[in-house]
Amino acid sequence: MYKTLLRPFLFLFQPEKAHHLTFFLLKLINVIPFGRGLFSLVYSQKKDTKSTQLFGLDFPNKVGLAAGLDKNAEAIDMFAAMGFGFVEIGTVTPKPQPGNPKPRLFRLKKDEALINRMGFNNDGVDIIKKRLQRRKSNILVGGNIGKNKITPNEEAVNDYIICFNELFDVVDYFVVNVSSPNTPGLRELQEKKPLSNILNTLMKENNKRPTTKPILLKIAPDLTEEQLLDIIDIVNETRIDGVIATNTTIDRSGLLTSETTVTSIGAGGLSGKPVQSKSTEVIRFLHERSNGSFPIIGVGGINSGVSALEKIASGASLVQVYSGFIYEGPALISAINKTLSESATK
Repeated sequence: MYKTLLRPFLFLFQPEKAHHLTFFLLKLINVIPFGRGLFSLVYSQKKDTKSTQLFGLDFPNKVGLAAGLDKNAEAIDMFAAMGFGFVEIGTVTPKPQPGNPKPRLFRLKKDEALINRMGFNNDGVDIIKKRLQRRKSNILVGGNIGKNKITPNEEAVNDYIICFNELFDVVDYFVVNVSSPNTPGLRELQEKKPLSNILNTLMKENNKRPTTKPILLKIAPDLTEEQLLDIIDIVNETRIDGVIATNTTIDRSGLLTSETTVTSIGAGGLSGKPVQSKSTEVIRFLHERSNGSFPIIGVGGINSGVSALEKIASGASLVQVYSGFIYEGPALISAINKTLSESATK
């Protein structure tokens, strides 16, 4: 139904308009009597799921929604009804910010990909915290946190601390985002010294609490092998809980979409099928070179059960979808769970 009816309709609109229309429909279904329950009956296939214990949390299945789709925590209960094992909200910044000028989200249909330069547009930590407090489902929620655009890099750690403390009681784990290509200078924070400072400071804040929350790091797919080795050192030295690999790429090689079209779109992070192999190689490198010393959540180009299984086989413990979900729809979740379940029984 999604690919034959709803997707063609949504793709008539500009991508960001389609996004807002989708969320309007999800929120409408959520308030209709029995709407969420019926939606869950159609899409949530619990017979194909098996729980995974990771970071001290019990994930009902391995498939999560990546950050960026429900960045303002507006439809968590509906994503739970679809059968996701966990949802990552954000990127959340201390202050609300509008993001970059529009248009800033583009489809590359031939490549089953998206290019975005959203720029951490979000409602700010205070509003998002209140929404999280009102949610009805008990689905695991990750808080992806970042810095405001106006905050200089030398003060970035303060923004991460604010978001960490404000969201601590309403999320189950945290993700430190220093890898988006759409906030000027942000990727500079992936260098060893500033990144170690941010993570060590957050770990100190975490350890002040009676009960700690898992802290993960989201990295770019464009890091060199030397930088990836630095990431392994940083994870082991700071003792954070794991890595999410990977964010969007700035690479434009090998696309089916014409170079003229891609050039006209301009800057932004590329996600979807073209980043599939690149993100898998990063996962494999981190897993092998670290001797599996920390868990990895795999994300990037997952559009089928087979591509999800590839991430798991390369060293990922869980997977997340974003662009694949846009192109394949809610049925993708049960399809992935079915493939992973069948693989586990062989």
